[in-house]
This record gives sequence, structure tokens and C-alpha cells, in this order.
Amino acid sequence: MANETTVSPDASGGPENPGLKRVMGPKLLLFFVIGDILGTTIYSLTGKVAGKVGGALWVPFLVAFVVAFLTAFSYLELVGKYPKAGGAPLYVHRAFGIHFLTFLIAFAVMSSGITSAASAAQAFSGDYMEEVIGTGVPSWGIAIGFVLLLAAINLRGVSESVKMNIVLTCIELGGLAIVIATGLFALFGGSSNPDVTPDPSRLLEFNPDSSPLLAITSATALAFFAMVGFEDSVNMAEETKDPAKTFPRALLLGLGVTALIYLVIAVITSTLVPTDELAASDGPLLLVVQAAAPWFPAVLFSAIALFAVTNTALINMLMASRLLYGMANEKIIPKQFGSVYRKRQTPWVSILFTSIIAIALVSTLEIENLGSTTSLLLLTVFAVVNVAVLVLRKEKVEHEHFRAPTWVPVLGAITCAFFASPFSGRPATEYVIMGLLLGVGVLFWVVNYFVTGRTRFNAESLQK
Repeated sequence: MANETTVSPDASGGPENPGLKRVMGPKLLLFFVIGDILGTTIYSLTGKVAGKVGGALWVPFLVAFVVAFLTAFSYLELVGKYPKAGGAPLYVHRAFGIHFLTFLIAFAVMSSGITSAASAAQAFSGDYMEEVIGTGVPSWGIAIGFVLLLAAINLRGVSESVKMNIVLTCIELGGLAIVIATGLFALFGGSSNPDVTPDPSRLLEFNPDSSPLLAITSATALAFFAMVGFEDSVNMAEETKDPAKTFPRALLLGLGVTALIYLVIAVITSTLVPTDELAASDGPLLLVVQAAAPWFPAVLFSAIALFAVTNTALINMLMASRLLYGMANEKIIPKQFGSVYRKRQTPWVSILFTSIIAIALVSTLEIENLGSTTSLLLLTVFAVVNVAVLVLRKEKVEHEHFRAPTWVPVLGAITCAFFASPFSGRPATEYVIMGLLLGVGVLFWVVNYFVTGRTRFNAESLQK
């Protein structure tokens, strides 16, 4: 076929393409991992998870992190073996060499960024914003305006530096520290709110409308939204000093720290706030602070939460537009998506397209559906990556690297596939949404094929 190129996954920097500068040490990478996992889920979706599982809010988060740890070991082996940026699309292509499968994985990662940002937009326009500006402004208007603001920042060419990520992470952690400190004091020292009575018995209560197993699996399927930043950290491999040694410690420690934070906050939240109130709110941590310490300025905490949500959304929209731009440059979707705004050197068509999709999702779906669709896309990608690590065992490299026990990626693939399947209690609407998003990508693929006859590309170019 015309215009086909050979994939060269082993390409490395040379005089004309020196690659990325390795500037990240263990501490900077750790902050990146922690900051990327914390965000919209813990600040806004905790209540929706409680609505699915009941008072035993800590259970689905525990299960989600166990599944994430299994997949983390697969990623650690792949990062150590192939210490370059690229993530899931690169690994899948090395393992299977099927260009269409690589394309679908890349488009799924991009779509997860859009649905995640749309979830953040819904969260931004909800209870936290209402606390800051009051009622009267339609939430849909704020959500759409939020997406347009992200697009404007993206068009201007703003990129998040690693040092800035430290600042953003510290602010996010500061808000969570407020929740934990006031919550623990209320539990063990007595709440200053006379209307609040801590109820530890809720920690063992499950949703009465379904069996405990179904309640846990359906809630875990949503709680996995917390891993939306998991794949992002892999793309920092090429900028990390000695990634084969640095990544295992940073990623596992980062997952451990964030898992502890999620579990502590889940216990505090469920103990202090009734489940029905949590399920009805997209600002659940504000309810916790108001219950534990009504004297703490609600506006201040809401502002911190809005900042955390904004950071998550901006990173994901930047990632989504860049992936789409990379596919256009590789001529596997129409070349127009690779158009660059010369004054700012930003991919304006890709930014516009991803923003339009985000606005459409915000205008038609609820935050719970957006979060569940994001987790569905991620779980599907992770299941394939877990299989890829087993296939790539036949490919040897000269340098030493981490190797996961074989049972880990096997169990990781099974658990990810299970929580991505209808057996976990997922409604059909989530598969419809995912199918529509991936269908757009397939349409681009088909149109481009008939125009250029090209279906092959360099998987390494699809980095975030």
C-alpha cells in the first residue's frame, strides 16, 4: 500500500533526535505519581461510589487499588524493559504488532482523558462552585464555560512543568489534610457540630438494593476512576533518571500513599456523613468538613477543591489533544487534526475537536456516567497491557530490569477484564458511550484509509 512506513519501536535519540532530557529523580517522580492519582475522584466522586456500595465506602477503594497494584507491576516491567515515553500504545504495538489494535488503545486512552475532563467539569460546576458563588447560575453553563476555559489555556500553549506539579500536589494534599485532621478530631475528640453523631456501624453496611457482592463490584468499577492518572506517569520514563531503578520505588510508594489517603478519607466520610447525603452530592468532602468542623470556612475548602479538579481536567485535555495531534501527524486520521496555530504553536483543530466532544458529554451525561465510562476505558486498556507484558516475555533486552511474577499480570488481566465486563454490574449505557467514542476514531481510520491508503504508523509518536 502507498505511504506505509515500518514501525520502529526501538528507535532512540540520535544527533537529530536526542530525545527528552532526564531531569526527574525519585522525589519529583513520586510527587508526580501522587498528584496525578489524587484529584477529581476523591474530591467529587466519593459520594457517588458510596451511593453504589452503601456505608462500606472503603471496600471498593481497597479493591480498586489492589487491581491497580497488579497492573502497576506489569507497567514496571515494561517501563524497565523499554524506558521510553509512549505508554500503553507502544507496549501493545510491541507485543502484537497490529496497527488497528494499537490505534484503538491510543484512541481509548485519549477518550479517557476527555471523559475524565468532562467529569471534572461537572464537578467544577456543582456543590463546590455553589458554595463559592451561591445559587442562581445554571450548572450546565458553568460546566461548558469551564471546558471553554480549558480550551483557551490549551490553545495558549500552557504546559505543566514538574516543579509546578509539586505546588499543585501540595495544594491538593493540603485540602485532604484538612479533611483528615478535622475528621479524626471529630471521631476521637468529639465533633463541634451538635447535629452530627459519628456512626462507625455504617462501615459494614452495604446497599440494601443489591447483593453485597454486586454492590462492591459496581462501586469498584466507578472507584477505578481514581486511576485516571496512572498511565500518565509511565510517559515520564524518558525524562526520569535511571528509570529501571527509580520507577518501581516511586510508583509503588505513590500508589501506597494514595491508597492510604483514599482509605482513611473513605472511613472518615462514611462515619460522619449518612450515605444518602453523600450519594446526592458532588462535593462530598465539603460535607465532611462541615460535619466535622463547621467553623472552618466552607468557601476556602471549596476553592481548594475547585483548584484540584481544575488541575486534573487541564492535564487530561492537554493529553487528549496531543494524542489526537500525534495520530494526525502519523497520517492515521485526517491530516487536518494536525493543524497548528502558528502564533502559539498549538494543535488548534485537535483542541477544538476534543473540547466539542467534552462539551457534548457535559451537556448530556451526569458525572457518575462520565466517571464510570472513564474507568471502563482505563480497565480495558489495562487488561490489554497485562496480556502484552506476558507476550513480550519472549523479547529479551540487554540491560537488567524489573520482572513481575507471572501470576501478577495474569491476575491483573483477569481482574481488569472482569471489572470492565457487564458481570461487574455496569449498565449498558457505559458501553454505548464507549462504543460511540471509539466509533468516532474508527470512522477517522476508515476515511483516512480510503483517502491515503495508509494504516501503519510509528507507535512511539503516540506519547502524551
